[in-house]
Amino acid sequence: MKLLNAAGFFALVPTVVLALEPITTSLAIGGGAAVMWQLLSQDSWLKCHFWECCSVKDSLDIPALKKGLKWEVFGQHLATHVVLKALSANAKVKRPAKPLVMSFHGWTGTGKSFISKIIAKNLYPLEEIRRRFVHQFDAVLHFPHAEHVNRYKEQLQNWIRGNVSACPRSLFIFSEMDQMPHGLIDSILPYLSHHGEIDGVYYGKAIFLFLNNAGGDTITEVALDYWRQQKGREEIPLKDLQSQISQEIFNNRNSGFWQSKLIQRNVVDYFIPFLPLEYTHVRECVRVELRFQGHHEDEDLITEIALAMADYPSNERLYSSKGCKTVASKVNLNI
Repeated sequence: MKLLNAAGFFALVPTVVLALEPITTSLAIGGGAAVMWQLLSQDSWLKCHFWECCSVKDSLDIPALKKGLKWEVFGQHLATHVVLKALSANAKVKRPAKPLVMSFHGWTGTGKSFISKIIAKNLYPLEEIRRRFVHQFDAVLHFPHAEHVNRYKEQLQNWIRGNVSACPRSLFIFSEMDQMPHGLIDSILPYLSHHGEIDGVYYGKAIFLFLNNAGGDTITEVALDYWRQQKGREEIPLKDLQSQISQEIFNNRNSGFWQSKLIQRNVVDYFIPFLPLEYTHVRECVRVELRFQGHHEDEDLITEIALAMADYPSNERLYSSKGCKTVASKVNLNI
């Protein structure tokens, strides 16, 4: 479809020139040259109107990213801080030595997928372009059979190689990592390392995100321990959590990273903890959902839903074991 649009544009160029009479022939030729330059230039806005383009600006909109993380994500001060810092540093380097690799860990519904979507939308604001250059893999959907792991390895390598060749600033998101067949993720180790180029393909501008429920219990127990000591979650040290996460997933058979070379070779740049969501955070999720559905922000209803979702531990009922994942269904049920 894009090629047809471009062809149609070329066919219309003479008509456009005639419609601009009495402009001189020299100006018409100059205008045609300008059109040709726009269509052939790598950084052309006009070419990107007809063809899907890799990120023309080749950088992230850091102020917009910061705003999105601040106002749209609840209860994840550690995650938003690290993500913003990592992407800001990456955006400043014209030719990074290796891809940016981040691994998100925490209970379901705590914001791992949500933040990955914020990153994707920031990198490629137009949905049509985002569909081509943001690649999402669901371990359950795309790699369901452990006995086919060798086939998956070849397919995954070919997919990454081909798409980075087409767009160096590709984003790869792997969800449900705890369901990933053992050994599969190690097949992409060469593309995540400090190799510069491999067979003429440069991987340093790519971004890889791994979304993992593994490590969530450890993160929750640390947060709960701080709460019992009457310490705020803001006091939890990031370095201690990151170290615990990397050790746990390396030794956990159900993490997708069990005995993984990605951990051994230190190619994962950041292990990012997502803390369990408390009652106050779930309230904000309910409020946003009501607003999204066009309903009145009924404070009593918000309180009712948030209290019902705060279910862990069974006595304290401090955290929501499902985060905000089921908020939409709860709102639908109560409206």
